[in-house]
Amino acid sequence: MSSTRTFLRTTGVALRAMVVATLTLGLGYTLLITGVGQLLLPWQANGSTVTDSAGTVVGSALLGQSFTDADGNALPEYFQGRPSAAGEGYDGGASSGSNWGPQNADLVTSIGERKAAVAAREGVAESDVPADAVTASGSGLDPHISVAYADLQIARVADARGLSRAEVARLVAEHTTGRDLGYLGEPRVNVLELNVALDALAR
Repeated sequence: MSSTRTFLRTTGVALRAMVVATLTLGLGYTLLITGVGQLLLPWQANGSTVTDSAGTVVGSALLGQSFTDADGNALPEYFQGRPSAAGEGYDGGASSGSNWGPQNADLVTSIGERKAAVAAREGVAESDVPADAVTASGSGLDPHISVAYADLQIARVADARGLSRAEVARLVAEHTTGRDLGYLGEPRVNVLELNVALDALAR
């Protein structure tokens, strides 16, 4: 009889502890962190969304996307991002790099093909094509390009949109982020935000 009471008491304590822990950690903590996020960092907490001039969400500042036609050809009026090895390209459900090493024949071939294509599209020599224009990032979702690659595309985008090159260059400068903490990484340009800003000029 004593052992039964002990078992029931122990089980009751365990169940009450589980309920308290579930409410405190599973519900209370989640609501607290969500509230803090919405109060202090609402943009980041809601996915770092990018909206167009009409207020429609068009993507996330943290995720790249393609600016190509149905056949995969680059749209001349838009800045192009890095190549992507994530699924069919910038697939958030298949984030990855190609995992090919620098001596891989397929990688060497694809880089050569991409370099020739970018050079032809931008009207420059292959030696002027930056590395990030022909190589995918480790995640396949990188939304940024180097300032050098953005500068390379200014003339094409300006001509396709009937804008002055100075005006497009100004937008590139406005959407260029410096080094983190002033010394980490390299300056970079967010392609989605830049293209949204370009579209806003036409409205």
